[in-house]
Amino acid sequence: MLEDKVWQKSAKENQKKYTQFLKRCDQRKVIKLLPELHDEVFSKINCLDCGNCCKNHSPRFKQPDIKRISKYLGMKEGDFIQKYLRLDEENDFVNKAQPCQFLQADNTCEIYDMRPSDCARYPYTDEDVLLKRPALTLKNAEVCPAVFTILEELTKIS
Repeated sequence: MLEDKVWQKSAKENQKKYTQFLKRCDQRKVIKLLPELHDEVFSKINCLDCGNCCKNHSPRFKQPDIKRISKYLGMKEGDFIQKYLRLDEENDFVNKAQPCQFLQADNTCEIYDMRPSDCARYPYTDEDVLLKRPALTLKNAEVCPAVFTILEELTKIS
């Protein structure tokens, strides 16, 4: 696994390079490359070694997520919201606290099979979100070693 301090420092230093790449790249070409690059990177990076996403971000909890998770936990939706969630500045439900309340000491997720769709899709490295939401991608590059690695690889080939 990449050493946290090293890649995170590089991710911060390379923000300008990544920003320029995301603005100027051939999006169709990059989107075609993403699934294979995603699979290659995740064959070498184990999310359970890191857990930075759960320690530093909150997913959006959409209504289907709230319904599914509260049912799984045997709670009423309103009680689930009151206990665990708050509305953010974009009026989305997010975790009240960080790290995520469902993150276990071994970086596993207590509700993994029922996790929010944002969690299931994170870090969006196999889909067009990587290009369509550059601010999110840049932020994720400093949190997730996979995003950092993928951006590094993409900037080499484009």
